[in-house]
Amino acid sequence: MSPENRNSAIAAAILLAVFGLGAFYMPTVMLAVGNLSTFAAALIAIAFVLAFFGVFWLRGRSQNRRDQS
Repeated sequence: MSPENRNSAIAAAILLAVFGLGAFYMPTVMLAVGNLSTFAAALIAIAFVLAFFGVFWLRGRSQNRRDQS
Protein backbone atom coordinates (compact mmCIF):
# COMPACT_ATOMS: atom_id res chain seq x y z
CA MET A 1 0.00 0.00 0.00
CA SER A 2 1.46 3.34 -1.02
CA PRO A 3 1.66 6.19 1.50
CA GLU A 4 -1.03 8.16 -0.37
CA ASN A 5 -3.42 5.20 -0.28
CA ARG A 6 -2.64 4.56 3.37
CA ASN A 7 -3.37 8.17 4.28
CA SER A 8 -6.65 8.05 2.37
CA ALA A 9 -7.63 4.83 4.12
CA ILE A 10 -6.84 6.31 7.53
CA ALA A 11 -8.85 9.45 6.74
CA ALA A 12 -11.78 7.32 5.54
CA ALA A 13 -11.67 5.22 8.72
CA ILE A 14 -11.68 8.34 10.90
CA LEU A 15 -14.60 9.85 8.99
CA LEU A 16 -16.51 6.58 9.20
CA ALA A 17 -15.93 6.41 12.95
CA VAL A 18 -16.90 10.05 13.57
CA PHE A 19 -20.06 9.96 11.49
CA GLY A 20 -20.91 6.46 12.70
CA LEU A 21 -20.76 7.58 16.31
CA GLY A 22 -22.68 10.71 15.42
CA ALA A 23 -25.42 8.66 13.80
CA PHE A 24 -25.46 6.27 16.76
CA TYR A 25 -26.00 9.07 19.27
CA MET A 26 -28.24 11.21 17.01
CA PRO A 27 -31.56 9.83 18.37
CA THR A 28 -30.48 10.54 21.96
CA VAL A 29 -29.39 14.06 21.07
CA MET A 30 -32.56 14.67 19.06
CA LEU A 31 -34.78 13.59 21.97
CA ALA A 32 -32.85 15.67 24.49
CA VAL A 33 -32.89 18.81 22.33
CA GLY A 34 -36.45 18.08 21.18
CA ASN A 35 -37.65 18.51 24.75
CA LEU A 36 -36.43 22.10 24.58
CA SER A 37 -37.25 22.95 20.97
CA THR A 38 -38.35 20.79 18.07
CA PHE A 39 -36.98 23.42 15.68
CA ALA A 40 -33.52 23.19 17.25
CA ALA A 41 -33.65 19.38 17.06
CA ALA A 42 -34.46 19.59 13.36
CA LEU A 43 -31.58 22.03 12.81
CA ILE A 44 -29.18 19.61 14.48
CA ALA A 45 -30.30 16.77 12.22
CA ILE A 46 -30.02 18.97 9.13
CA ALA A 47 -26.54 20.14 10.17
CA PHE A 48 -25.42 16.53 10.65
CA VAL A 49 -26.57 15.51 7.17
CA LEU A 50 -25.09 18.64 5.57
CA ALA A 51 -21.77 18.03 7.32
CA PHE A 52 -21.69 14.46 6.02
CA PHE A 53 -22.16 15.53 2.41
CA GLY A 54 -20.06 18.67 2.91
CA VAL A 55 -17.01 16.55 3.64
CA PHE A 56 -17.39 14.75 0.31
CA TRP A 57 -18.05 18.01 -1.53
CA LEU A 58 -14.88 19.54 -0.10
CA ARG A 59 -12.92 16.39 -0.95
CA GLY A 60 -14.17 16.56 -4.54
CA ARG A 61 -13.16 20.22 -4.85
CA SER A 62 -9.73 19.40 -3.48
CA GLN A 63 -9.31 16.55 -5.96
CA ASN A 64 -10.39 18.74 -8.88
CA ARG A 65 -7.90 21.47 -7.97
CA ARG A 66 -5.11 18.93 -7.59
CA ASP A 67 -5.93 17.24 -10.92
CA GLN A 68 -6.04 20.55 -12.80
CA SER A 69 -2.61 21.64 -11.53
